[in-house]
Amino acid sequence: MRRALHAEWTKLRTVPAPAGLALAVVVLTVGVGALVAATAHANVGGDHDPVHLGLTGLDAGQAAAAALGVLAVAGEYANGLIRTTLVAIPQRLVVLASKAALLTGIVAVAATVAVLASLLAARLLLPGGGFTAAHGFDPVSIASSTTLRAAVGSVLYLVLIGWLGLGVAAAVRDTAAATGIVLGLLYLFPLLSAAVADPHWHRHLEQIGPMTAGQLITATTDLPSLSLSPWQGLGVLAAWALGALVVGGAVFNLRDA
Repeated sequence: MRRALHAEWTKLRTVPAPAGLALAVVVLTVGVGALVAATAHANVGGDHDPVHLGLTGLDAGQAAAAALGVLAVAGEYANGLIRTTLVAIPQRLVVLASKAALLTGIVAVAATVAVLASLLAARLLLPGGGFTAAHGFDPVSIASSTTLRAAVGSVLYLVLIGWLGLGVAAAVRDTAAATGIVLGLLYLFPLLSAAVADPHWHRHLEQIGPMTAGQLITATTDLPSLSLSPWQGLGVLAAWALGALVVGGAVFNLRDA
């Protein structure tokens, strides 16, 4: 396993794409979150969730995290390096596990920076839109237990999105196809739930979608009204990600390179 980890680390740090995508996770997450925080306006009575607003950038940053997961496998199929990798390390599940381990580390670091910066931007920018104590809003602070849960959960959310991309790429091998499948899974359910008028089906679509369920982890107010609890929602995304890894690992282990 150590030799596989060293090999994967060498590949990751000698090509520019992984670093660029990790940076994109930060830039997209913080940029979109800051834009939303700068333009949001509070309603008197406190019916908005400031933490959720500050973490809105997850909608954009997750695309880069998914692409990073896809690239870890499909990129090697595109340039033929996968054959060299499997000659050097024939144990395919060890190869996939080492890719998942390094992907976890890279995405976790980028996600931590992105989430903390997003919350700081929200703390600084939201008061300009009326999110003040006078309107019933507490300052965004990591010292709050619910904000801390949202922050930790958001980091885990982006890691799980990376795993989803990795698993799908291991199954289909093609970069474009894997990226399309992952982004389709993420963004299709919100579109469907928005288009469905029936409240019963709307709620169920939110409960099973990897993005709609997973991002419930960012909620800090009015939790009883959610379709699932925050951790249950993240659990739905974890099931999607782990399912993709299991299927991708089985296909990767059985199929010729």
